[in-house]
Parts: sequence; structure tokens; C-alpha cells
Amino acid sequence: MNRLHVKPASVAAVAGLLISNSIAGQSTAYKAEELPPAAKAARVHITQGPELESAGDNSAIIRWRSDNPGGTDEHYGVVHYGTNPRELTQTAKSHIRLNRSHSYTIFRVRVDGLAPRTTYYYTVDSMEANGKGDGVKSVVKRFTTSGAIS
Repeated sequence: MNRLHVKPASVAAVAGLLISNSIAGQSTAYKAEELPPAAKAARVHITQGPELESAGDNSAIIRWRSDNPGGTDEHYGVVHYGTNPRELTQTAKSHIRLNRSHSYTIFRVRVDGLAPRTTYYYTVDSMEANGKGDGVKSVVKRFTTSGAIS
């Protein structure tokens, strides 16, 4: 039969660690360290898409992939859209947190409040949380919502 042999010094070290981490039942709050903004990419390119991921009667999801734009970790994917390709006056945006260890970023934006069986035109871009754009904008694309007109 195999038995686990624990040295008394190891037990004392673990017990001391447990005691020091729970002083009188209080827990210590740790603040997450906020990193300074990453270096901005010299030029951001859309490497895949944009494309329609899905469309329902009143909403759609647009997806695209770009180089990692850098800058602040807090970012937004932005879709400018409308029913006229020369008047993309409506905007939908979706929050994303960049992963600094990835060379690319996948953006997904849900567009709500659409009319059924209607063709919409759109472009996409991205921006930092402070509103500063990443300098990337797609060509105009289109999609049509599904469903019946009431």
C-alpha cells in the first residue's frame, strides 16, 4: 500500500499561508491592473468580410475580421446602414475588448429595428472607446431581412 508522506515543514507552510490569507474572516480585495494603451497599428485592414452572419425579420448580425488595431483595449465594431447605399445614416455598434496577444480581431455587430423583407446597405469600421476611429472602412455591402410584411 502506497502512503503519502508529508513533511511537517510543508504542512506548517501551507497552514501559515491559509492563516495569513484569511485574517479574522476578512478577504483582501485586489484591483485589476489596467494596462496603458497598446501601440496603434500603422494601418488596419479588413482581412475577412464584412459579411452577413444572420438576418431575421427585424435584425441582422454583421461580422468581419481585421488586423488587431491596437490602441485602447476597449473598442467598438460599428455598422453604418440604411436603405439607400448613398445615405447610410443609421449606426449600430457593439462593444469588444481587444486581445493584445492576437494579431487579429473579429467584430460582430447586431443591427436591430429593421423592417421585414427590406434590403439594407452597410459599411463597417471600428473605433476606440474614446471615439477615435481605427482608420478602416469597408466597401458598401447589402443584405435583405426575412419575414412577411404585416
